[in-house]
Amino acid sequence: MQAWQIQDDHTIKLASMTTPEPGPDQVRVKVRAMGVNRADILQVKGLYPAPPGFDSSVPGLEYAGEIEAVGSQVMGRKVGDRVMGLIPGCAYSEYLVTHERETLTLPDDIDFATGATIPEAFLTAYRAMFLEGGLQPGQWVLVRPATAGVGLAGVQLANALGARPIGSSRNLDNLATAREMGLVEGVLEDDTLPERLKEITGDGVAVIFDMVGPDWNQLLKGLRIEGTLVMIGVLGGTKTELDLRGMMQRRQTLTAMTMRSQPLEKRIAIANVFNDRLAPLFANGRLRPLPLKTFPFSDAPAAHAHMIEDAFSGKRVLVTD
Repeated sequence: MQAWQIQDDHTIKLASMTTPEPGPDQVRVKVRAMGVNRADILQVKGLYPAPPGFDSSVPGLEYAGEIEAVGSQVMGRKVGDRVMGLIPGCAYSEYLVTHERETLTLPDDIDFATGATIPEAFLTAYRAMFLEGGLQPGQWVLVRPATAGVGLAGVQLANALGARPIGSSRNLDNLATAREMGLVEGVLEDDTLPERLKEITGDGVAVIFDMVGPDWNQLLKGLRIEGTLVMIGVLGGTKTELDLRGMMQRRQTLTAMTMRSQPLEKRIAIANVFNDRLAPLFANGRLRPLPLKTFPFSDAPAAHAHMIEDAFSGKRVLVTD
């Protein structure tokens, strides 16, 4: 099979690799589309390796395709099933293997490229806001920023499940797509952000879904008493200083998470959450896939360059056909 491999000079090259064989409880998926994520770019740069047990030389976390082979103990999947999913690595390849219970059913009315926009963004946003952050209907949540895949998914989820999303950006014009998806208010990423949050909400947001960091001394002033900040990214930098007195006085919670490094049982559990709670929302139209821009599988570097250079609000997807 063909797969994209990371080179010593931090570039990627299309190379021939052995097609993987599924283990007893695994399925082999013929990959039709792959979602492109910032984690892939960090991995190419040597900054975000795959967890132990996965090949760090092949990037890719998100896929859609059809099952081509099943292991001897597989019971819930069969050859020909259309699936999508989120895995710790190796999605930038023509074939991949994964545990049968990690796969998500791809509805018949969603094509492969569109399916590849769903797992990473919606699973990450749901876990961060509702499972880790404890967001409840009626509460305010800041999605920071609300301009790309995970942020747009967060806006949709908050709106669909009865919360009230506020989205941030360095340019309010970039929030146009988020507004179409249910954003209640847009705020600028500047020194006025905490004050604006209080103006909108009265006492601050209940949850901050944060992909930026690291200047939390200011940001936490816009988080209400006993609110929670959930960090999933560090686009603004990896180090900060924090005055803990204000955080203690307001009894705030600061937590962090990743999807990639979870053990298998946790990955299966979050897949079950999607099938149980989110798939019905896609079926009834309360959630919809993200805007996408496709690139040929043979041109993954162009997709990476587009993510770095362009302000597109949506997902980049590699397609094999």
